[in-house]
Amino acid sequence: METASPIPLAVLVGIQTPDVDDIAHEASLEELGRLVKTLGYQVVGSVSQKREGTGAALLLGAGKLEELAAITGGSGVVTSMATAPMTKARRRFEKAEEAEEADEPDEPAETSAGATRKPEFVIVDHELSPSQIRNLERATGAQVLDRTGVIVEIFHRHANTREAKLQVEMARLKYVAPRLRESASGGGRQQGRGAGESDLSLDRRKIRDRLAEIKTQLEVVQRDSDHRRSTRRDQLRVALVGYTNAGKSSLMRALTGSEVLVQDKLFATLDTTVRILQPETRPRVLVSDTVGFIKQLPHDLVASFRSTLSEALEASLLLFVVDASDPTYEAQLEVSRSVLHEIDADAVPSRLVLNKMDRVDAEKRAALMEKHPGAIMLSAHNPENVSDLRETIIAFFEAGMVDDVLTLPYAKQSLIGEIYESARVLSEEHDEIGRVLTVRGLPGAIARLKRGLAAG
Repeated sequence: METASPIPLAVLVGIQTPDVDDIAHEASLEELGRLVKTLGYQVVGSVSQKREGTGAALLLGAGKLEELAAITGGSGVVTSMATAPMTKARRRFEKAEEAEEADEPDEPAETSAGATRKPEFVIVDHELSPSQIRNLERATGAQVLDRTGVIVEIFHRHANTREAKLQVEMARLKYVAPRLRESASGGGRQQGRGAGESDLSLDRRKIRDRLAEIKTQLEVVQRDSDHRRSTRRDQLRVALVGYTNAGKSSLMRALTGSEVLVQDKLFATLDTTVRILQPETRPRVLVSDTVGFIKQLPHDLVASFRSTLSEALEASLLLFVVDASDPTYEAQLEVSRSVLHEIDADAVPSRLVLNKMDRVDAEKRAALMEKHPGAIMLSAHNPENVSDLRETIIAFFEAGMVDDVLTLPYAKQSLIGEIYESARVLSEEHDEIGRVLTVRGLPGAIARLKRGLAAG
């Protein structure tokens, strides 16, 4: 009978630089722990040190490195200048070959009956250079992942749609490529495959070829996505944006009545979901739930997800959803605004939504009201709050609508459904030509309807 593999154990490492206060440092490590949990690992400890920066070859000072090595069972020193052998776990991480994972199972974590397992992973709350990863692996005897690597791997595992999978694979390959030399066994591995090409050169060429192939496939997929979005161009669209786990999916569910995934995990939502605001309005309002942001989000992931985030770029209204109960909410809001600025979506009208107010005491509520007087304060689990937000959304779109008169000839009665979908019909009369409709809607939508009615 097959037994389930034990949950991988991990120890966290954080460096507190002079520009980071204690609260932000602790919050960052806690967030890293949640990322690691999302990855399926169990955090069994952490090591933290105040340093001037993160550029040291071993990241930590000698004393802290010995402390970390005592937890992982390593020597605490860089024992060899030879490149460390590549573990099966790292090979799976870099190659993403599921067949290899099935054919070559990990060695059992237990070294002997009753022995205490040592953490197999050291997770560092910073982006590391390839040489820093190599040195830490030699000193600790564990596999080392940096924050960027963890985020990339989570995205890789959670992507569902074809577009998201291709985007994540592209970002993942770009992350792995510069680290091949440092992590591959035997340095350059000059063992030619017939033509004298080293394994390292071959791996890099494969990555370049695959990146070119992904780019071509993405262009096809994105053309289809652009076509679908163009059909919604004149519709009313609001996008929920914000830090991961701010409660966007819960709010989406409350506003639309949809069964979208709601989990207390970072990056539970990777693919953009579009649903209709409920109760349905005329014209109807589309609500989009977008991928959450996080500090130190790898640049390639931001670039790769530009098309996914284009729902935010093309929305008429952005709702910045923030977890008001989080002591670092302001920094999280700044991260969200920075990412949207990077994709040129910061020009879209927006409103700040302070969510999870049911977890905020009266004193903090008053402070939030003073600091953000125009913010919408709510709990996604409070139906009255959600109803008020719905009315706010409708009022925003109403302010941009105009009234006009459309004449629908009797020969074109098949267009009546499109009119009712695109605008609100205020009154309807009949004359010798056809129906005379007084409508209210966005200027663009009404102009499109008039063009359709005038067409031969």
